Amino acid sequence: MKIVTQDEPGGTLPVNLTQSAKELRRNSTDAERLLWQHLKAKQFEGLKFRRQEQIGRFIVDFVCYEKEIIVEADGSQHALEKEKDEERTQWLNSQGFMVLRFWNHEILTNIDGVLEVVRMRCLEAPLSPALSHRGERE
Repeated sequence: MKIVTQDEPGGTLPVNLTQSAKELRRNSTDAERLLWQHLKAKQFEGLKFRRQEQIGRFIVDFVCYEKEIIVEADGSQHALEKEKDEERTQWLNSQGFMVLRFWNHEILTNIDGVLEVVRMRCLEAPLSPALSHRGERE
């Protein structure tokens, strides 16, 4: 899969967010740590997930490139950043990814339910963009 970068002033430039991603991994939320315990080391349906991964100009919480699925753990700040999240989700969808968003509280109180939604999305046949429920908050 080829990831394109967003146009920036002065042309198309790749953005390197490696240092920011490292800091996010070091400072994970409780919800991110709990989710990672279930997704890491191919223990979730044998799928390889990466955490705090740069895709274009964004850093996503978790991504499975094989299934083109991104899992986002959203804290309370996301309630105030709806437009920003929608723009981000639309761009990630345009790159072929399905974005699954869960509130931190839901991850912490219903990890089995969250994992079941992720499992179902990973195991279902890929849908065309017109038919999928991409970007839908679960």
